[in-house]
Amino acid sequence: MAYDVKDISLAAGGKKRIEWADRDMPVLALVRERFAKEKPLAGRKMSACLHVTAETANLARTLVAGGADLVLCASNPLSTQDDVAASMVKDYGIPVYAIRGEDRDSYYAHIEAAIAHRPSMTMDDGADLVNVIHSKYPERAGEIVASMEETTTGVIRLRAMESAGALLMPVVAVNDAATKHLFDNRYGTGQSTIDGIIRATDILIAGKRIVVAGYGWCGRGVAMRARGLGANVIVTEVDPLRALEAAMDGFLVMPMAEAAPVGDVFITVTGDIHVIRKEHFEAMRDGSYVCNSGHFNVEIDIEALERMAKKKTSGVTTHADEYEMSDGRRIYLLGEGRLINLAAAHGHPASVMDMSFATQALVSEYAVKNADILEPRVYDVPRSIEEWVSELKLSSMGISIDTLTEEQEKYLSSFEMGT
Repeated sequence: MAYDVKDISLAAGGKKRIEWADRDMPVLALVRERFAKEKPLAGRKMSACLHVTAETANLARTLVAGGADLVLCASNPLSTQDDVAASMVKDYGIPVYAIRGEDRDSYYAHIEAAIAHRPSMTMDDGADLVNVIHSKYPERAGEIVASMEETTTGVIRLRAMESAGALLMPVVAVNDAATKHLFDNRYGTGQSTIDGIIRATDILIAGKRIVVAGYGWCGRGVAMRARGLGANVIVTEVDPLRALEAAMDGFLVMPMAEAAPVGDVFITVTGDIHVIRKEHFEAMRDGSYVCNSGHFNVEIDIEALERMAKKKTSGVTTHADEYEMSDGRRIYLLGEGRLINLAAAHGHPASVMDMSFATQALVSEYAVKNADILEPRVYDVPRSIEEWVSELKLSSMGISIDTLTEEQEKYLSSFEMGT
Protein backbone atom coordinates (compact mmCIF):
# COMPACT_ATOMS: atom_id res chain seq x y z
CA MET A 1 0.00 0.00 0.00
CA ALA A 2 1.43 3.37 -1.01
CA TYR A 3 1.34 6.21 1.51
CA ASP A 4 3.37 9.20 2.71
CA VAL A 5 3.36 10.01 6.41
CA LYS A 6 6.02 11.43 8.70
CA ASP A 7 6.81 8.34 10.76
CA ILE A 8 4.88 5.06 10.78
CA SER A 9 6.28 4.25 14.23
CA LEU A 10 4.00 6.96 15.69
CA ALA A 11 0.96 4.76 15.03
CA ALA A 12 0.45 3.51 18.59
CA GLY A 13 -0.10 7.02 19.93
CA GLY A 14 -2.33 7.86 17.00
CA LYS A 15 -4.56 4.86 17.59
CA LYS A 16 -5.08 5.91 21.21
CA ARG A 17 -6.06 9.37 20.01
CA ILE A 18 -8.48 7.97 17.41
CA GLU A 19 -10.12 5.68 19.96
CA TRP A 20 -10.39 8.52 22.48
CA ALA A 21 -12.19 10.71 19.94
CA ASP A 22 -14.46 7.82 18.97
CA ARG A 23 -15.82 7.70 22.53
CA ASP A 24 -17.30 11.15 21.97
CA MET A 25 -18.72 10.47 18.49
CA PRO A 26 -21.75 8.24 19.14
CA VAL A 27 -23.80 9.33 16.13
CA LEU A 28 -20.99 8.60 13.70
CA ALA A 29 -20.52 5.22 15.42
CA LEU A 30 -24.17 4.37 14.73
CA VAL A 31 -23.71 5.31 11.08
CA ARG A 32 -20.57 3.15 10.92
CA GLU A 33 -22.43 0.20 12.44
CA ARG A 34 -25.16 0.41 9.80
CA PHE A 35 -22.67 1.03 6.98
CA ALA A 36 -20.77 -2.11 7.99
CA LYS A 37 -23.95 -4.16 7.51
CA GLU A 38 -25.39 -2.52 4.39
CA LYS A 39 -22.22 -1.47 2.47
CA PRO A 40 -23.85 1.53 0.71
CA LEU A 41 -20.49 2.69 -0.70
CA ALA A 42 -19.37 -0.69 -2.01
CA GLY A 43 -17.30 -0.44 -5.18
CA ARG A 44 -16.80 3.32 -4.88
CA LYS A 45 -13.33 4.78 -5.05
CA MET A 46 -13.19 7.87 -2.86
CA SER A 47 -10.52 10.54 -2.43
CA ALA A 48 -10.79 12.89 0.53
CA CYS A 49 -8.82 16.09 1.09
CA LEU A 50 -9.49 16.85 4.77
CA HIS A 51 -7.75 17.85 7.99
CA VAL A 52 -6.01 14.65 9.09
CA THR A 53 -7.13 14.50 12.71
CA ALA A 54 -8.46 11.84 15.06
CA GLU A 55 -12.02 12.90 14.27
CA THR A 56 -11.37 12.63 10.52
CA ALA A 57 -9.92 9.16 11.09
CA ASN A 58 -13.26 8.05 12.52
CA LEU A 59 -15.06 9.44 9.48
CA ALA A 60 -12.60 7.55 7.26
CA ARG A 61 -13.26 4.35 9.22
CA THR A 62 -16.98 4.85 8.63
CA LEU A 63 -16.57 5.31 4.90
CA VAL A 64 -14.38 2.22 4.66
CA ALA A 65 -16.90 0.25 6.74
CA GLY A 66 -19.47 1.28 4.13
CA GLY A 67 -17.39 -0.34 1.41
CA ALA A 68 -15.48 2.67 0.07
CA ASP A 69 -11.97 2.32 -1.35
CA LEU A 70 -10.60 5.46 0.30
CA VAL A 71 -7.46 7.58 -0.07
CA LEU A 72 -6.90 10.57 2.24
CA CYS A 73 -4.68 13.63 1.85
CA ALA A 74 -4.34 16.78 3.94
CA SER A 75 -6.35 19.92 3.26
CA ASN A 76 -3.90 22.17 5.11
CA PRO A 77 -0.12 21.87 5.62
CA LEU A 78 -0.32 22.51 9.38
CA SER A 79 -3.45 20.59 10.34
CA THR A 80 -2.14 17.01 10.14
CA GLN A 81 -1.71 15.00 13.34
CA ASP A 82 1.24 12.82 12.34
CA ASP A 83 0.51 10.05 14.82
CA VAL A 84 -3.06 9.81 13.56
CA ALA A 85 -1.85 9.65 9.94
CA ALA A 86 0.50 6.82 10.88
CA SER A 87 -2.22 4.88 12.69
CA MET A 88 -4.66 5.20 9.80
CA VAL A 89 -2.08 3.51 7.59
CA LYS A 90 -0.80 0.86 10.01
CA ASP A 91 -3.90 0.01 12.04
CA TYR A 92 -6.75 0.70 9.63
CA GLY A 93 -5.16 0.09 6.22
CA ILE A 94 -6.13 3.49 4.81
CA PRO A 95 -3.63 5.13 2.41
CA VAL A 96 -2.77 8.58 3.77
CA TYR A 97 -0.69 11.32 2.16
CA ALA A 98 -0.14 13.96 4.82
CA ILE A 99 2.78 15.33 6.83
CA ARG A 100 2.47 18.18 9.29
CA GLY A 101 4.49 21.16 8.07
CA GLU A 102 4.78 19.89 4.49
CA ASP A 103 5.83 22.48 1.93
CA ARG A 104 3.71 23.60 -1.00
CA ASP A 105 5.22 21.10 -3.42
CA SER A 106 4.57 18.17 -1.07
CA TYR A 107 1.07 19.42 -0.34
CA TYR A 108 0.11 19.40 -4.01
CA ALA A 109 1.98 16.17 -4.67
CA HIS A 110 -0.26 14.57 -2.05
CA ILE A 111 -3.35 15.97 -3.75
CA GLU A 112 -2.06 14.52 -7.01
CA ALA A 113 -1.76 11.13 -5.30
CA ALA A 114 -5.40 11.36 -4.25
CA ILE A 115 -6.41 12.21 -7.82
CA ALA A 116 -4.32 9.33 -9.18
CA HIS A 117 -6.68 7.05 -7.23
CA ARG A 118 -9.25 7.87 -9.97
CA PRO A 119 -12.10 8.50 -7.51
CA SER A 120 -15.77 8.38 -8.39
CA MET A 121 -16.50 10.45 -5.26
CA THR A 122 -14.51 13.16 -3.49
CA MET A 123 -14.58 15.02 -0.19
CA ASP A 124 -13.03 18.41 0.29
CA ASP A 125 -12.27 20.90 3.03
CA GLY A 126 -11.51 24.06 1.10
CA ALA A 127 -12.09 22.76 -2.47
CA ASP A 128 -8.40 22.31 -3.30
CA LEU A 129 -8.93 18.75 -4.54
CA VAL A 130 -11.86 19.72 -6.76
CA ASN A 131 -10.00 22.80 -7.96
CA VAL A 132 -6.96 20.79 -9.07
CA ILE A 133 -9.22 18.31 -10.87
CA HIS A 134 -10.95 21.16 -12.70
CA SER A 135 -7.74 22.97 -13.60
CA LYS A 136 -5.51 20.01 -14.54
CA TYR A 137 -7.78 17.02 -15.14
CA PRO A 138 -11.15 18.34 -16.36
CA GLU A 139 -11.70 15.18 -18.38
CA ARG A 140 -11.91 13.22 -15.10
CA ALA A 141 -14.69 15.38 -13.65
CA GLY A 142 -17.26 13.31 -15.52
CA GLU A 143 -16.11 10.22 -13.62
CA ILE A 144 -17.11 11.80 -10.30
CA VAL A 145 -20.73 11.31 -9.28
CA ALA A 146 -20.50 13.87 -6.47
CA SER A 147 -18.18 15.79 -4.17
CA MET A 148 -18.90 16.81 -0.58
CA GLU A 149 -17.58 20.18 0.61
CA GLU A 150 -16.98 20.64 4.32
CA THR A 151 -16.03 24.29 4.79
CA THR A 152 -17.33 27.81 4.18
CA THR A 153 -14.36 28.81 2.06
CA GLY A 154 -14.80 25.80 -0.19
CA VAL A 155 -18.53 26.41 -0.67
CA ILE A 156 -17.79 30.03 -1.63
CA ARG A 157 -15.33 28.85 -4.29
CA LEU A 158 -17.69 26.19 -5.62
CA ARG A 159 -20.71 28.47 -5.81
CA ALA A 160 -18.54 30.94 -7.73
CA MET A 161 -17.62 28.14 -10.13
CA GLU A 162 -21.28 27.24 -10.53
CA SER A 163 -22.24 30.86 -11.21
CA ALA A 164 -19.51 31.10 -13.85
CA GLY A 165 -20.67 27.88 -15.51
CA ALA A 166 -17.31 26.27 -14.69
CA LEU A 167 -18.46 23.56 -12.27
CA LEU A 168 -18.12 20.14 -13.90
CA MET A 169 -19.43 17.85 -11.15
CA PRO A 170 -22.26 17.73 -8.60
CA VAL A 171 -21.31 19.08 -5.17
CA VAL A 172 -23.20 18.82 -1.89
CA ALA A 173 -22.55 21.78 0.42
CA VAL A 174 -22.18 19.89 3.69
CA ASN A 175 -20.91 23.10 5.31
CA ASP A 176 -24.28 24.74 4.75
CA ALA A 177 -26.14 22.03 6.65
CA ALA A 178 -27.56 23.27 9.93
CA THR A 179 -26.08 20.20 11.63
CA LYS A 180 -22.70 21.49 10.49
CA HIS A 181 -22.47 25.28 10.57
CA LEU A 182 -24.73 25.92 13.58
CA PHE A 183 -22.54 23.68 15.73
CA ASP A 184 -19.17 22.90 14.11
CA ASN A 185 -18.58 26.45 12.86
CA ARG A 186 -19.99 28.22 15.88
CA TYR A 187 -19.11 26.06 18.89
CA GLY A 188 -16.20 24.11 17.38
CA THR A 189 -14.40 27.09 15.85
CA GLY A 190 -15.23 29.28 18.82
CA GLN A 191 -13.71 26.97 21.39
CA SER A 192 -10.78 25.66 19.37
CA THR A 193 -9.70 29.10 18.15
CA ILE A 194 -9.44 30.46 21.67
CA ASP A 195 -7.71 27.22 22.70
CA GLY A 196 -5.15 27.68 19.91
CA ILE A 197 -4.44 31.29 20.88
CA ILE A 198 -3.91 30.38 24.53
CA ARG A 199 -1.60 27.48 23.63
CA ALA A 200 0.42 29.69 21.28
CA THR A 201 0.79 32.62 23.66
CA ASP A 202 -0.20 31.64 27.22
CA ILE A 203 -1.89 35.03 27.53
CA LEU A 204 -4.77 35.82 29.87
CA ILE A 205 -7.88 36.44 27.77
CA ALA A 206 -9.74 38.34 30.49
CA GLY A 207 -9.43 42.07 30.00
CA LYS A 208 -7.91 41.82 26.52
CA ARG A 209 -9.40 43.73 23.59
CA ILE A 210 -10.00 41.02 21.05
CA VAL A 211 -10.87 42.01 17.49
CA VAL A 212 -12.89 39.44 15.53
CA ALA A 213 -12.95 40.08 11.79
CA GLY A 214 -16.14 38.58 10.42
CA TYR A 215 -19.44 37.74 12.12
CA GLY A 216 -20.52 34.64 10.25
CA TRP A 217 -21.09 31.47 12.24
CA CYS A 218 -17.37 31.09 12.96
CA GLY A 219 -17.07 34.72 14.01
CA ARG A 220 -20.12 34.43 16.23
CA GLY A 221 -18.56 31.47 18.00
CA VAL A 222 -15.17 33.12 18.48
CA ALA A 223 -16.72 36.37 19.77
CA MET A 224 -18.99 34.48 22.15
CA ARG A 225 -16.18 32.37 23.62
CA ALA A 226 -13.82 35.34 23.95
CA ARG A 227 -16.46 37.32 25.81
CA GLY A 228 -17.16 34.31 28.02
CA LEU A 229 -13.52 34.41 29.15
CA GLY A 230 -13.75 38.10 30.02
CA ALA A 231 -12.46 39.76 26.86
CA ASN A 232 -13.69 43.08 25.53
CA VAL A 233 -14.72 42.02 22.02
CA ILE A 234 -14.73 44.23 18.93
CA VAL A 235 -16.28 42.95 15.69
CA THR A 236 -15.43 44.21 12.22
CA GLU A 237 -17.74 43.46 9.28
CA VAL A 238 -18.59 44.45 5.71
CA ASP A 239 -22.13 43.03 5.79
CA PRO A 240 -24.60 45.51 7.33
CA LEU A 241 -26.96 42.78 8.57
CA ARG A 242 -24.21 40.87 10.31
CA ALA A 243 -22.78 44.08 11.74
CA LEU A 244 -26.22 44.97 13.08
CA GLU A 245 -26.58 41.54 14.62
CA ALA A 246 -23.16 41.83 16.28
CA ALA A 247 -24.11 45.23 17.70
CA MET A 248 -27.39 43.89 19.08
CA ASP A 249 -25.55 40.90 20.52
CA GLY A 250 -23.68 43.45 22.62
CA PHE A 251 -20.36 43.71 20.79
CA LEU A 252 -18.61 46.90 19.73
CA VAL A 253 -18.66 47.17 15.94
CA MET A 254 -16.24 49.33 13.97
CA PRO A 255 -14.05 49.26 10.84
CA MET A 256 -10.69 47.51 11.07
CA ALA A 257 -8.96 50.88 10.66
CA GLU A 258 -10.51 51.99 13.98
CA ALA A 259 -9.96 48.64 15.70
CA ALA A 260 -6.29 48.33 14.75
CA PRO A 261 -4.96 51.01 17.16
CA VAL A 262 -6.90 49.65 20.17
CA GLY A 263 -6.90 45.85 19.80
CA ASP A 264 -4.65 43.41 21.63
CA VAL A 265 -5.52 40.23 19.71
CA PHE A 266 -6.77 40.11 16.11
CA ILE A 267 -8.58 37.05 14.71
CA THR A 268 -9.72 36.75 11.09
CA VAL A 269 -12.65 34.45 10.24
CA THR A 270 -13.99 35.88 6.98
CA GLY A 271 -12.94 33.59 4.12
CA ASP A 272 -11.67 36.65 2.22
CA ILE A 273 -8.23 37.98 1.30
CA HIS A 274 -6.13 40.63 3.09
CA VAL A 275 -8.61 41.51 5.81
CA ILE A 276 -5.65 42.69 7.88
CA ARG A 277 -3.09 44.53 5.76
CA LYS A 278 -0.33 47.16 5.72
CA GLU A 279 -2.32 50.14 7.00
CA HIS A 280 -3.61 48.05 9.89
CA PHE A 281 -0.15 46.80 10.87
CA GLU A 282 1.05 50.42 10.82
CA ALA A 283 -1.62 51.34 13.39
CA MET A 284 -1.30 48.36 15.75
CA ARG A 285 0.10 48.72 19.22
CA ASP A 286 3.33 47.17 20.43
CA GLY A 287 2.81 43.52 21.36
CA SER A 288 -0.28 42.89 19.22
CA TYR A 289 -1.13 39.29 18.37
CA VAL A 290 -2.50 38.47 14.91
CA CYS A 291 -3.96 35.14 13.86
CA ASN A 292 -6.35 33.53 11.41
CA SER A 293 -9.07 30.93 11.84
CA GLY A 294 -10.30 30.98 8.25
CA HIS A 295 -9.37 28.09 5.98
CA PHE A 296 -6.63 29.67 3.87
CA ASN A 297 -3.71 31.79 5.07
CA VAL A 298 -4.66 34.73 2.84
CA GLU A 299 -6.77 36.70 5.31
CA ILE A 300 -3.65 38.31 6.81
CA ASP A 301 -1.32 40.06 4.35
CA ILE A 302 1.77 38.24 5.56
CA GLU A 303 3.90 39.46 2.65
CA ALA A 304 3.22 43.07 3.65
CA LEU A 305 4.15 42.26 7.25
CA GLU A 306 7.40 40.66 6.05
CA ARG A 307 8.27 43.77 4.00
CA MET A 308 7.49 46.16 6.83
CA ALA A 309 9.51 44.39 9.50
CA LYS A 310 13.10 45.39 10.07
CA LYS A 311 13.62 42.12 11.90
CA LYS A 312 11.81 38.79 12.10
CA THR A 313 12.39 36.27 14.88
CA SER A 314 10.84 32.92 14.13
CA GLY A 315 9.64 30.68 16.90
CA VAL A 316 9.65 33.07 19.86
CA THR A 317 7.16 30.52 21.13
CA THR A 318 6.31 27.22 19.43
CA HIS A 319 3.58 28.86 17.36
CA ALA A 320 4.51 32.56 17.26
CA ASP A 321 6.86 34.61 15.09
CA GLU A 322 7.90 38.14 16.13
CA TYR A 323 8.01 40.98 13.61
CA GLU A 324 9.82 44.11 14.81
CA MET A 325 8.81 47.29 13.03
CA SER A 326 11.15 50.18 12.24
CA ASP A 327 9.73 52.15 15.20
CA GLY A 328 10.40 49.30 17.62
CA ARG A 329 6.85 47.99 17.83
CA ARG A 330 6.49 44.21 17.83
CA ILE A 331 3.70 42.28 16.15
CA TYR A 332 3.30 38.57 16.75
CA LEU A 333 1.93 36.34 13.98
CA LEU A 334 0.51 33.09 15.32
CA GLY A 335 0.54 29.76 13.51
CA GLU A 336 2.14 31.26 10.38
CA GLY A 337 -1.24 32.80 9.58
CA ARG A 338 -2.79 29.37 9.07
CA LEU A 339 -5.72 27.91 10.98
CA ILE A 340 -4.76 28.73 14.55
CA ASN A 341 -7.10 26.11 16.01
CA LEU A 342 -5.26 23.34 14.15
CA ALA A 343 -1.79 24.90 13.91
CA ALA A 344 -1.53 25.40 17.66
CA ALA A 345 -4.30 23.20 19.09
CA HIS A 346 -6.20 20.01 18.27
CA GLY A 347 -9.00 21.52 16.20
CA HIS A 348 -12.67 21.04 16.95
CA PRO A 349 -13.71 18.75 19.81
CA ALA A 350 -14.88 15.29 18.77
CA SER A 351 -18.39 15.82 20.12
CA VAL A 352 -19.17 18.58 17.62
CA MET A 353 -17.41 16.83 14.74
CA ASP A 354 -19.65 13.86 15.48
CA MET A 355 -22.53 15.74 13.89
CA SER A 356 -20.57 17.16 10.96
CA PHE A 357 -19.02 13.83 10.02
CA ALA A 358 -22.22 11.84 10.52
CA THR A 359 -23.84 14.27 8.09
CA GLN A 360 -20.85 13.91 5.75
CA ALA A 361 -21.07 10.12 5.74
CA LEU A 362 -24.82 10.10 5.15
CA VAL A 363 -24.46 12.58 2.30
CA SER A 364 -22.02 10.18 0.69
CA GLU A 365 -24.69 7.49 0.82
CA TYR A 366 -27.25 9.94 -0.56
CA ALA A 367 -24.94 10.81 -3.46
CA VAL A 368 -24.52 7.16 -4.41
CA LYS A 369 -28.27 6.53 -4.32
CA ASN A 370 -28.96 9.60 -6.44
CA ALA A 371 -25.97 9.45 -8.77
CA ASP A 372 -28.17 9.13 -11.87
CA ILE A 373 -30.03 12.39 -11.27
CA LEU A 374 -27.39 14.69 -9.77
CA GLU A 375 -26.22 17.45 -12.11
CA PRO A 376 -23.10 19.69 -12.04
CA ARG A 377 -24.33 22.21 -9.48
CA VAL A 378 -24.19 22.84 -5.73
CA TYR A 379 -26.84 20.99 -3.71
CA ASP A 380 -28.06 21.46 -0.15
CA VAL A 381 -28.05 18.58 2.33
CA PRO A 382 -31.47 16.87 2.41
CA ARG A 383 -33.61 17.82 5.39
CA SER A 384 -34.18 14.17 6.31
CA ILE A 385 -30.45 13.71 6.99
CA GLU A 386 -30.37 16.84 9.16
CA GLU A 387 -33.30 15.67 11.27
CA TRP A 388 -31.93 12.15 11.70
CA VAL A 389 -28.53 13.42 12.88
CA SER A 390 -30.13 15.95 15.25
CA GLU A 391 -32.44 13.38 16.81
CA LEU A 392 -29.62 10.91 17.40
CA LYS A 393 -27.37 13.60 18.86
CA LEU A 394 -30.10 14.61 21.31
CA SER A 395 -30.59 10.97 22.25
CA SER A 396 -26.86 10.52 22.86
CA MET A 397 -26.99 13.51 25.19
CA GLY A 398 -29.93 12.06 27.12
CA ILE A 399 -32.28 14.81 25.96
CA SER A 400 -35.94 14.22 25.06
CA ILE A 401 -38.21 16.67 23.27
CA ASP A 402 -41.96 17.03 22.76
CA THR A 403 -43.93 15.72 19.80
CA LEU A 404 -46.89 17.45 18.22
CA THR A 405 -50.37 16.29 19.17
CA GLU A 406 -52.88 15.55 16.41
CA GLU A 407 -54.62 18.81 17.30
CA GLN A 408 -51.37 20.76 16.95
CA GLU A 409 -50.51 19.15 13.62
CA LYS A 410 -53.97 19.97 12.28
CA TYR A 411 -53.70 23.56 13.50
CA LEU A 412 -50.32 24.10 11.84
CA SER A 413 -51.59 22.77 8.51
CA SER A 414 -54.86 24.70 8.49
CA PHE A 415 -55.91 28.30 7.97
CA GLU A 416 -59.55 28.39 9.18
CA MET A 417 -58.94 29.10 12.85
CA GLY A 418 -58.38 32.75 13.71
CA THR A 419 -58.53 34.85 16.86
